Amino acid sequence: MEDEQRASYDLEDRLLDYGARIITLTRSLGPDYAARHIGNQLLRSGTAPLSHHGEAQSAESPADFIHKLRLALKEFRESQRWLKLIIRSGILPDQKLAPLLDETDQLIRIFVTSINTAEKRRK
Repeated sequence: MEDEQRASYDLEDRLLDYGARIITLTRSLGPDYAARHIGNQLLRSGTAPLSHHGEAQSAESPADFIHKLRLALKEFRESQRWLKLIIRSGILPDQKLAPLLDETDQLIRIFVTSINTAEKRRK
């Protein structure tokens, strides 16, 4: 149980760090219309997983828990696409965003695994 609590805390900490990195990034995108639009979308999707994870921890049922994790996963996948668009459009270079894209990919993998595990336990 202690390891499970530590893993949960570590994930929460990673989600806090991820959201903070998204906030810092969106502040640096620049004032033009396209950068602001992308920044607003990324800010919303990149900070949402933290709250979805918190809601999952207070889920009313296993189905609700899985639903909340799926919402977080959806937001991570959206964030990943916005980050790729920032690179593709030349707003920021790949090397600046590579670590954040890597963390996004890792978090996607964690949430996919968690959803799969929760679905197996529910059955």
